[in-house]
Amino acid sequence: MKKLLLTVLLCSAISCAMGQKSKMVTTTNVQMTLHNQATSTQRIPKEIYGHFAEHLGRCIYGGIWVGEDSEIPNEQGYRVDVLEALRALKVPVLRWPGGCFADEYHWMDGIGPREKRPKMVNTNWGGTVEDNSFGTHEFLNFCELLGCEPYVNGNVGSGSVEEMAKWVEYMTSDADSPMANLRRENGRDKPWKVKYFGVGNENWGCGGNMYPEYYSDLYRRYATFCKNYSGNHLYRIACGASDYDYNWTDVLMRRVGHQMQGLSLHYYSVLDWGRKGSATDFNSDDWYAVMGKCSEVETVIKRHCEIMDRYDPARRIDLILDEWGTWWDVEPGTNPGHLYQQNTLRDAMVAAVSLNIFHKYTYRLKMANIAQMVNVLQSVILTRDDEMVLTPTYHLFKMYIPHQGAEYLPLHYESKQLRDKNNRVVNTLSATASRAEDGTVTITLANVDLVRDCRITISLDDDKKYDVSGSILTSKNISDHNTFEDPECIKTVKYDNFKSQKGSIEVVLPTKSIVSLTLK
Repeated sequence: MKKLLLTVLLCSAISCAMGQKSKMVTTTNVQMTLHNQATSTQRIPKEIYGHFAEHLGRCIYGGIWVGEDSEIPNEQGYRVDVLEALRALKVPVLRWPGGCFADEYHWMDGIGPREKRPKMVNTNWGGTVEDNSFGTHEFLNFCELLGCEPYVNGNVGSGSVEEMAKWVEYMTSDADSPMANLRRENGRDKPWKVKYFGVGNENWGCGGNMYPEYYSDLYRRYATFCKNYSGNHLYRIACGASDYDYNWTDVLMRRVGHQMQGLSLHYYSVLDWGRKGSATDFNSDDWYAVMGKCSEVETVIKRHCEIMDRYDPARRIDLILDEWGTWWDVEPGTNPGHLYQQNTLRDAMVAAVSLNIFHKYTYRLKMANIAQMVNVLQSVILTRDDEMVLTPTYHLFKMYIPHQGAEYLPLHYESKQLRDKNNRVVNTLSATASRAEDGTVTITLANVDLVRDCRITISLDDDKKYDVSGSILTSKNISDHNTFEDPECIKTVKYDNFKSQKGSIEVVLPTKSIVSLTLK
């Protein structure tokens, strides 16, 4: 009788996450090989961990910028709490001003005395009136405060060649020229260094509804007048495809490949554009469905890379995934055009699986920018007045910092596979590894499975017993999220359920968890 009672209690205690029937947690065993002594020529560019800030909802205003006169603590108008949190992430590159906003933005409206800057209506995102208090100076100075590279996106959809050419001159020229002197009049003597410059955004859609042939002709024209000034060398990024539009990539590579340094790509983990679903109210089927969708980015990246390889076998041109992430229905009671959504363990898992895939293709994929930085889509930070919350995605990005700029180390293993409700393949195990300059190896493992722990035996190249430390990101329920009332519901904590032996490491990944191991 006592045995029976104990069994019942145990089954109840380990019942699965929301939407699952109570069942005993079982274990999947996986053999993994890491060639930790091998030398790799492939590095994970730190720019894979880039971010995106669009004039959309409360991303800029209230999220990043509050102005010098705000009662919210600020440094030169930038929120101190947000600034410090982003510095801790070691943000490598930030894309601005859009998005759809980029191709209706006229940069000269955002310079000069703020009280004299003309207002504009953001027609793409909720009809918000923009006062243009955050413009070129504010953005580039923000990047300097963060210590990151700016990625400026120019207006092809509604702007002129002259407008774009003058913007580049304004930002980067040190000459005695009209635009450089205008910048000086506005308080900035020395030019900024601007490496990344996007020539248009989503020109197949909100950026002008163009055909690839037409856009490629425009790109040739606009890019011609984006000059290099005063030792600043522009890395020109052409507007690339959305998702599965392989023809767009083919046309751009064939017609203007010789004039670009990068070609963009957008891919969102959206299940249904008509009914995206709740960010917090979902079940296990929904969990696996988005894992299947985000995993499909590997096929998409691979196909675009194959097309690029045909025209550019030397891989001179980079693939730039400058918009990616989850996209859910907005939080109830908020402006539909402001794209404010919560962020759960599910979003962190999508980020982990996605980043693990990105690492594999960094021989061509050189930058990725999660959408977006604050208060919009899969943001790393949420704000409310003077309060701030770090999302599970924030903690995931912080967990992955050791991979920035590190040497990519392939892992060899076979994952258990499931089928989601849309018949997509879901690998229940996702993993990546890298080696830093000091020799430290980081292995990051994600167990997507909601009912099975994963016991992994990692075979190494040598007989050394490594000093191993670990951290884990997980939660009791798949819908758990951080709120202003409970800001630390989900965060990374120390993890020690592993065993280091000569030549191997054994680690147990609980269900729905991301575990990072550091080997020294």
